[in-house]
Amino acid sequence: MRACGVIVEYNPFHNGHLYHVKKAREKSQADVIIAVMSGNFLQRGEPAIVDKWQRAQVALSNGVDVVVELPFQYACQAADIFAKGSVQTLAQLRCESLCFGTDYDTSFDYNYFGEQLILRTEEIKSLFEEKADQKKTYPQIMQEVYQTLFNLSPVDQILPNHILGLSYAKKNAQLENPMHLIAIKRQKAGYHDIEITDEKIASATAIRQLLAAKKNIADFVPNEMALALKMPNISWQQFWPYLRYRILSSTVDELLTIYQMELGLALKLQEVAAKQSDFTIFLAKVKSKHFTVTHIQRVLCYILLNIRTEEITNAWDNNYLRILGFTAEGQKYLNSIKKTVSWPILARVGKSGNKQVPLTLRSDEIYRLASKEIQEQNFGRMPLKLN
Repeated sequence: MRACGVIVEYNPFHNGHLYHVKKAREKSQADVIIAVMSGNFLQRGEPAIVDKWQRAQVALSNGVDVVVELPFQYACQAADIFAKGSVQTLAQLRCESLCFGTDYDTSFDYNYFGEQLILRTEEIKSLFEEKADQKKTYPQIMQEVYQTLFNLSPVDQILPNHILGLSYAKKNAQLENPMHLIAIKRQKAGYHDIEITDEKIASATAIRQLLAAKKNIADFVPNEMALALKMPNISWQQFWPYLRYRILSSTVDELLTIYQMELGLALKLQEVAAKQSDFTIFLAKVKSKHFTVTHIQRVLCYILLNIRTEEITNAWDNNYLRILGFTAEGQKYLNSIKKTVSWPILARVGKSGNKQVPLTLRSDEIYRLASKEIQEQNFGRMPLKLN
């Protein structure tokens, strides 16, 4: 059996995702589609609108054959680390191809780009050192390097799905047996688009805004997702009282023990949190040219969950595969490869599993604080099975 991997968040699963899954199967000619999906906290530092089990159920009902969770230590990260965890997970699951959406020209050859990164490693390193500047961030320097070597303009490199595509290509090229990369042009709605230009396809961002405005989203999502979204929709607003308490009750030195925390950001967070009772205003006041909203939100996740640097690095040394669900074909595929997989496969987390998946367990427990209607996320939960 042949497998094609997709890297997803489904926040929420919408008609554009349905198109992506269908195209992935068509272009790859795979027997099964395997989705590695962020859990309850996402790449941009946001809580998922509905929990991981509901999103997995919708995915399985709409063309995905296996859903495996991307652990917190990879899910809530910048593009390169997010890509590393996702690509390695799909490689462990013996995917022959990786299909992803792009907001860039599909004539761009991601496979060639990844190969060139490996072949020109020394050239890239030399150019990086030449362009290094204390006033520039690592992404800014790499943007200049890619512009010089691959003629990628700065505008090209701020397209969110293209950025992820470049990161997937880089991490994929580092594998012993790289997957074949398949880029699918996003239909109608870009990642950040808030305007709806098609009667059936809208971006996840636009759909979340419609939900917040209490408007009907049924035309833009499968029926299963529309039903799931009738549950309380989770956002940062529900966590703000807990987060604000953590920020204001901690000393600056205590905040500096948090993963990716910097002194300037710690001081700014405390200053603004003391004055603002609304999360949206708080975030807008903290944002600056030094701290993007996405970076701030990820750090806020780490504060909320009390994540230390050593916990992240320890978690990177203990990889595993957490299966959230599968179809009959997906189960058949998993049975066919299980003897070739080197990472532990977790179909269930028991009380003794705390040491194996500590950050994901912690993040799920905190996530449940948002609503009494969120069910237990780990203990006793078996993978979903769709016949």
